[in-house]
Amino acid sequence: PVHAPLDAALGLTLAAPLTALTDLPSFDTSAMDGWAVSGPAPWTVRDEGALAGHAEPAPLTDGEAVRIATGARVPAETTAVLRSEHGRTDERGRLHPTREVVHGQDIRPRAQECRGGDHLLPVGTVVTPAVLGLAAAAGYDTLTAVPRPRVDVLVLGDELLTGGLPHDGLIRDALGPMLPPWLRALGADVRTVCRIGDDAGALHRAVTASDADLIVTTGGTAAGPVDHVHPVLERVGADLLVDGVKVRPGHPMLLARLKEDQHLVGLPGNPLAAVSGLLTLAEPLLRTLAARPAPEPYTLPLDDGVHGHPHDTRLIPVVLRGDRAAPLHYNGPAMLRGMAAADALAVVPPGGARSGQETEVLDLPWTTGGIGVCFT
Repeated sequence: PVHAPLDAALGLTLAAPLTALTDLPSFDTSAMDGWAVSGPAPWTVRDEGALAGHAEPAPLTDGEAVRIATGARVPAETTAVLRSEHGRTDERGRLHPTREVVHGQDIRPRAQECRGGDHLLPVGTVVTPAVLGLAAAAGYDTLTAVPRPRVDVLVLGDELLTGGLPHDGLIRDALGPMLPPWLRALGADVRTVCRIGDDAGALHRAVTASDADLIVTTGGTAAGPVDHVHPVLERVGADLLVDGVKVRPGHPMLLARLKEDQHLVGLPGNPLAAVSGLLTLAEPLLRTLAARPAPEPYTLPLDDGVHGHPHDTRLIPVVLRGDRAAPLHYNGPAMLRGMAAADALAVVPPGGARSGQETEVLDLPWTTGGIGVCFT
């Protein structure tokens, strides 16, 4: 756990209960602009008023009133607060109500919301803007929270360009720009993005030098002549937890434990295949490291039928239209055109899905508008 200042705690998970450090409110306050009155009407109004942030005014005597602002301390012996629109003054300057006055009306009594020491929120609560507000009101300057998982990204491949148009067998790197903000949207603290060619030695040095909670690699997870991820994992003695998944695109994805507190997710080099691994391996791991709750799974019917793989699950970009999911075209492993327009991925079982069939849907982090969405 870390002690995070309130302005840095948004999206983190509480690692200690939030307990009230004071009564809320900590003194009797006015809930409205108007007059604090004592006893039955009519009332003589004092010259000075009671304002928020000022010291407690002198006690009222029976038949006396004082102008009061919302949030101001209520004088002792106050019977009620009369709203500005519910009072009138006569020619002698005395205050009269225009409707019945109920004892205690429009007064927020001390400890109405909580008493000092009350349990407000449990461990595991995600810090939302409302949680920040409650914490500040309850007297907190910092929150004890689970820190964001630290992530290093290693982009592999001799064929990748970082600028300009593809040429001479070279292609633009799509994953280098895409993965860091996506990982941040999943709650990660992305520390470095390192581009490495097809060089086993350089990959080994980068992996062994990292002290991140999670290393994410792109490409090199298959068994081609320059696919070095598996040999490097074997060389460092990693525990290979997931070595390929029956999903298209993305089947060469992998998950390895490098140390007790360090993992590596190997994403395929094809962009949409990398997205599959990002949502099905990296996201659950990051969520667990950050102590975030798992989203409730849900299904939606498909607008159109989708061809399936004979044996593997397919992940298809979809756009959500009301209570249905519409499959998008351009869903090949190397394509991002469909993904760029998508709200989610539909989980299509082996053999495909017909129009109207219910399929599980994996939301993209920015689609749900969650508080963890931060791209910077």
